Amino acid sequence: MLFYSYFKTLVGKEITVELKNDVAISGVLVSVDQYLNIKLTKTKVVEEERYPHMRSVRNCFIRGSVVRYVQLPHQFVDIDVLHDATRREARGS
Repeated sequence: MLFYSYFKTLVGKEITVELKNDVAISGVLVSVDQYLNIKLTKTKVVEEERYPHMRSVRNCFIRGSVVRYVQLPHQFVDIDVLHDATRREARGS
């Protein structure tokens, strides 16, 4: 639940999601659920020349099980908040 709570704070921010099939998609985070399924708008593929069929995709739903990484802009990463949340979750287990 730690990452779910954290990603909910990023709604409305631009993120990049790298999938297990090596496609990286950037877009504005619209929603995320407890399974880490992600909805993006204003999407664009990072390597458009490699995936030209993805140029017309503007909105997408990404199933959480196909996500390899989620890249966040450094200004949205608050290390202290993540450390505190991790400690709290570890104590609660």
